[in-house]
Amino acid sequence: MLTIATWNINSVRLRAGLVARFLRQAQPDILCLQEIKCTEELFPRDPFLELGYPHIAISGQPGYHGVATVSRLPLGSLPRESFCGTAEARHLGCAVALPAGGTLALHNIYVPAGGDIPDPAVNPKFKQKLAYLKSLADWRADKNGDPAILLGDFNVAPLETDVWSHKQLLNVVSHTPVEVEALTKVRRDGAWTDLVRRFIPPERKLYTWWSYRARDWAASDRGRRLDHVWASAGLAGKARSAMVLKEARGWDGPSDHVPVIVDLDL
Repeated sequence: MLTIATWNINSVRLRAGLVARFLRQAQPDILCLQEIKCTEELFPRDPFLELGYPHIAISGQPGYHGVATVSRLPLGSLPRESFCGTAEARHLGCAVALPAGGTLALHNIYVPAGGDIPDPAVNPKFKQKLAYLKSLADWRADKNGDPAILLGDFNVAPLETDVWSHKQLLNVVSHTPVEVEALTKVRRDGAWTDLVRRFIPPERKLYTWWSYRARDWAASDRGRRLDHVWASAGLAGKARSAMVLKEARGWDGPSDHVPVIVDLDL
């Protein structure tokens, strides 16, 4: 059984203690982090090494964005993609060496948030987000035939039950029809399976992000499901479970996102 988790940590140096708490509690084999907000040389490696995660791959930049993958299993490198023509650190591909032989292509991404105005004509950030998703739809992660996982903070809540109010968020960035259509095309064209919704029915409300602006995030529960784990066609049938660790939003000094965890029987 291989356990993989993804978490937008919103500064890994600031929340290294929370990451350590999660690793001790959940014991995933691999953890993919987004928005690490640091360069490779400033990444806090020691806590991961002490907890038994010696394999660390990082694509970082100063103060913004950045993704990292920490693993108990050896990690080989895969080509890094831009998807939107910038030098921003938003993708990290790793070839995971599986104990039974073979490799798993693991792609950790951080899709641009898109700003506040859902109009690419007046908002360059939203234009960038749509360009990223279009390039992602044209890209093939499993072109070498290896089973593949695409996961991370996609910054889109595609289903009506992925947001606290479908009607009220239709014109709010992350749930607009144009974003939902773009992400749906990525999933459809890449023959990806949404592993979380494979185990948690689409009829059920489910969130992975709650705004810092809420006075009481738990009481209002106005969340969105922005973090996803997708599997390539040949791998989806090997998934055995998926969960969202909602309780992490209530930890001291939390990220506004929580971990998403999947188990695969390989």
